[in-house]
Amino acid sequence: MISGERMDAYLASLNKGNTPLLDQIEREALETNVPIIRTQTQGLIKFLLALRKPMSILEVGCAIGFSALLMSEYAPRGCRITTIEKYEKRIPVAKSNFARAGREDAITLLTGDAADILKELTGPYDFIFMDAAKGQYIHFLPDALRVLSPGGLLVSDNVLQDGDVIESRFAVTRRNRTIHSRMREYLYELTHHELLETVVLPVGDGVTVSVKLA
Repeated sequence: MISGERMDAYLASLNKGNTPLLDQIEREALETNVPIIRTQTQGLIKFLLALRKPMSILEVGCAIGFSALLMSEYAPRGCRITTIEKYEKRIPVAKSNFARAGREDAITLLTGDAADILKELTGPYDFIFMDAAKGQYIHFLPDALRVLSPGGLLVSDNVLQDGDVIESRFAVTRRNRTIHSRMREYLYELTHHELLETVVLPVGDGVTVSVKLA
């Protein structure tokens, strides 16, 4: 595999960036230690949006709204985004960022536990971005598949856990073993599910792209 800091730096140098507001929100996130999607992952999402041209997007895990705004910027005009967040301190920041971008009408923020909210959604969604609590991905999957339209894309971030996912469960810290086992279960389910065709990409901290078969 071609990887390493020099390669990552070179690939980052090819990135043409985003809008000034998105760049500003990204800087603010980094300054306040709010995790957001990495540069390579941003590029992948922009490519997939241009390829699939979704008109309805569901995001599980909003944080301060950076990725929702990124998708809103690069999705087709008229695309509707629904995003979910339960961390109370980040909800007002996300709402403020949506207002700064003038995207309040295009982005709907649902607050609460994604496990509960997903059960109430009917969809269909052309594109689902999974970027919430990693140990919960496997529990979110049934409802995510239910509301994903045939031919739709399910994109899941941070699936390689900085490389820990390939280690024995005894090689990771005890507090991370549950997340480790659940992520391995999630990856197996994505790659073996009869309704999905999935590729696992070593982009950022690992991304899966799954298409729901008709």
